[in-house]
Amino acid sequence: MADLKLTLVVACALVDADKRVLIAQRPEGKTLAGLWEFPGGKLEHGERPEQSLIRELHEELGITVAEPCLAPLTFASYGYETFHLLMPLYICRRWEGMVTPREGQNLAWVRANKLRDYPMPPADIPLIPHLIDLLM
Repeated sequence: MADLKLTLVVACALVDADKRVLIAQRPEGKTLAGLWEFPGGKLEHGERPEQSLIRELHEELGITVAEPCLAPLTFASYGYETFHLLMPLYICRRWEGMVTPREGQNLAWVRANKLRDYPMPPADIPLIPHLIDLLM
């Protein structure tokens, strides 16, 4: 276990006016294809988590998020077979632009208590109760 590389990935629960959360389905050809996840991605060298998330949300969804609109909610720590994932989850209720899938992914707006109906990567599953507590 000690030899596993630590991978830092940042994720966001975008919440709309109806208190639904956006999830994206990983497209074919990517690791864990077909599973649903919270938008986000890996940090690039020298990026802070918030900067990375703002960049990723623009690249993946075509929206612009201001840093003060990102609030840390919780985090996941999960040991996959070849690496250990550390993933802070931010919540965001305000952004500019229309959410548009820019990387061939399917999108779904889902009530927090229905997130378990969508197959997700193991690291994302422990985040669901925090969203249910906040939004239901």
